[in-house]
Amino acid sequence: MEIEIILSLLFFAFFAGAIDAAVGGGGLIQIPALMNTFPHMNTATLFGTNKMASICGTASAAWSYLRRVKLAWKLLAVIGVSAFISSFAGAACVSMIPKEVLRPFVLVMLIVIAIYTFMKKQFGQVHFQQSITRKTLILAGIGGLIIGFYDGVFGPGTGSFFIFYFIRYLKVDFLHASALSKIGNFMTNFAALSFFIPTGHVLFSLGLMMAVANVAGSIIGVRAALKYGSGFIRILFLVLVSILIVRLAYQTFFP
Repeated sequence: MEIEIILSLLFFAFFAGAIDAAVGGGGLIQIPALMNTFPHMNTATLFGTNKMASICGTASAAWSYLRRVKLAWKLLAVIGVSAFISSFAGAACVSMIPKEVLRPFVLVMLIVIAIYTFMKKQFGQVHFQQSITRKTLILAGIGGLIIGFYDGVFGPGTGSFFIFYFIRYLKVDFLHASALSKIGNFMTNFAALSFFIPTGHVLFSLGLMMAVANVAGSIIGVRAALKYGSGFIRILFLVLVSILIVRLAYQTFFP
């Protein structure tokens, strides 16, 4: 590859890492960049390379959050295990569920989430300190299973769905929800790579270079999220969901 192509992909990987660390959605930047660069390459290989880069950034962001944001280990374990299992199952079922069926449903869900978040100004602005009860763990497990399976089958908006679910049902703010979502996202990425690597669908050299840029971006994203807090993440969340809605609407009505 020419140096200009590599540098452009590294730039997009850096930007994707920063956005993904703060509010999720790095795939919205990284995957189109790979597809535009390699229009004739197998889609699975592009997805595998994307996962190779993004899992490193997600791991870096998750570690940074864990060091600075207080989270319950039981909650993290339930979210991580359930997300991994269901994402693995989703990847195994990916050929059985047409994306044309999922896209309109996801589009409607994202519109509802955007309206709900915009109308409720205090949504995700307050973090309730709560004991980790059986109900809390069950709700966390359900979220991990449903959203993890979705990420394995389809993917777009997974971080947004994780964040919205954790705020709505676990009563946390945007900052804590973003931290929890990194655990879920890391495990879904890990599950996907469990498929892509054995089948040879990863460009390791490019993926590792993009991983370095992704990690650098994630460091910036986490610092911004921690510095500016839930209000800042809420605005980024609404912007990201709006972009995702436009992208999915275009793909739905102009396939």
